[in-house]
Amino acid sequence: MRPTPALAAGGRTVANLLSATEWMLPSPASQVHTISVLPSQSPTPGHEFAFSNLTTSLGNGGGKGLAAGSPRFHVVRDDLLHPLANGNKPRKLDALLPLLRCRGATDIVTCGGCQSAHAAAVAVHCAEWGIRPHILLRGEQLDIPTGYNLISLMFGNVTYASRSVYAQRDEMLYEHATKIAGSNGTVMWADDIIGEDLVVDEDTTDGNGSRRVMIVKEGAGSVQALLGVMRLVEYLSGLTLFGQDEKVHIVVDSGTGTTAVGLALGAVCLGLQWRVTAVMLADTLERYRQQEKSLVSDFEKLYPGIFHGMVGNDTHCSLVQWVERFSPRRFGKVLDGEIMMCRHIAQQTGILLDPMYTLSAWEHAVDLCRRDSEAKVVMIHTGGTLGLFGLAQRNSPQFTTGSD
Repeated sequence: MRPTPALAAGGRTVANLLSATEWMLPSPASQVHTISVLPSQSPTPGHEFAFSNLTTSLGNGGGKGLAAGSPRFHVVRDDLLHPLANGNKPRKLDALLPLLRCRGATDIVTCGGCQSAHAAAVAVHCAEWGIRPHILLRGEQLDIPTGYNLISLMFGNVTYASRSVYAQRDEMLYEHATKIAGSNGTVMWADDIIGEDLVVDEDTTDGNGSRRVMIVKEGAGSVQALLGVMRLVEYLSGLTLFGQDEKVHIVVDSGTGTTAVGLALGAVCLGLQWRVTAVMLADTLERYRQQEKSLVSDFEKLYPGIFHGMVGNDTHCSLVQWVERFSPRRFGKVLDGEIMMCRHIAQQTGILLDPMYTLSAWEHAVDLCRRDSEAKVVMIHTGGTLGLFGLAQRNSPQFTTGSD
């Protein structure tokens, strides 16, 4: 059993840390929908379950009958955070972007694939905060840009890089940032300035025409990115649905793994009886465990005393349960029937998933709620819905067939 978070040296807790942080999002709030899992009457292979969104259907007489005693899980609708840049991307930028602006950033450089939700989120939120975004995208420019590619083009200054150049992404990012900074400007990595006592007067930063260019690595997998996710955990723990003493099992899809680590770290530091299962999509188990160890170590160094001693050494070895997708595959590959399954879920619940990311977490949430009756199963919707536009370009036949 995890202890209640005791006061660290100097009386600092994670709650103190979060309350003292400047945030990008005006509120950590997110809608939570409850999904009922029912036996399906459909003869279509793979459609063994039907779903009902109890949150939206109860108001008009739904949620009765079979749904009353059926397994259920909850979906945190972070896909509704922002009309263009939603999901876990703004969560990871929530504490990072205000910090970079405080450090005098005039420009931010980052990179991603042609349909990168991270790149699009950086472009949108930088534009909102008066910082010039510069996006390096992998691959060739599309004849007709759609989805996240279009968002990056509309809000940011986009440069396309060949795969051979993109393979050396750190060198590519630094070289591009140096060109933007010019001879009078400065270039800094976002990871390097976190924790430094370096506050710049925003009114005088551009007084001599110089530019302060900050580089944010692909995926924004930094310590500061953890704080926005931990803020979400604190918000959820305050809801009546997930009381402080409730057993909660969180499921999330994982690209870089940063969101999963932030969820688990937040639960531990807040003394919650919550577990986090992360579905590995882009790397090996060893790499994800290395990423977790690195992030937790960096967090302890930056905020000493908050996490140290909260849990025993056995738990410290792995806060996150990393699991394979039910149907493992090369990252980015979509299997037959998965787009139709997303349509099936959307038509029954009003929740839009994508087959590359969020469908994997949904599948695990369905499995867990049918097997684990002791804990409330919660899926974090990490967004990604605009990526469906790019997916439709590559798999158009699967988006034109009729529904079952």
